[in-house]
Amino acid sequence: MNIIRIFKFILIMIVIVALQSCYYDKEELLYPEISSSCDTVNVTYSENISPIIEMNCLSCHSNSTAAVYGSDIKLENFEDIEIYVTNGQLLGSILQNSGYEPMPKGSGKMDDCKIKQFEIWISEGAINN
Repeated sequence: MNIIRIFKFILIMIVIVALQSCYYDKEELLYPEISSSCDTVNVTYSENISPIIEMNCLSCHSNSTAAVYGSDIKLENFEDIEIYVTNGQLLGSILQNSGYEPMPKGSGKMDDCKIKQFEIWISEGAINN
C-alpha cells in the first residue's frame, strides 16, 4: 500500500514539473504598450502629448494639486499647457535645460521618444488636435 502512495506522489510530481516546463510568455502579449518603435510622424496633442502629461505631470500639476505641489503651474488642459509652450518653459523643463526646473521632478528625464514627440508637436505649432 505504501508503494502505491509513493508511486502516485512521484507521478503527480512528474506531471507538475512537466506542466511547469511547458510554460512560456510572449512579451508582446503581456506588455502591449512596450514597443521598440517611436511614432514621430503622426504626433498629436490628444493621442501623444495629453497621455504623456497625464502620466508624468498631473500628480503635481493638476488644477487641484498645482498650488501645493506644482508651483501653481497647471497643466490639466490644453489652454494651460499652451501658456508654458509659448514661453518655452514646458520644453525647457522636459529637456532639463539649465535655467529651468527639471521635470518630472525628482526623477530622470522622460524617455527619448516622449521628448521627441514633445519637440515635434511644439515645432509643428502645438496644435490642439
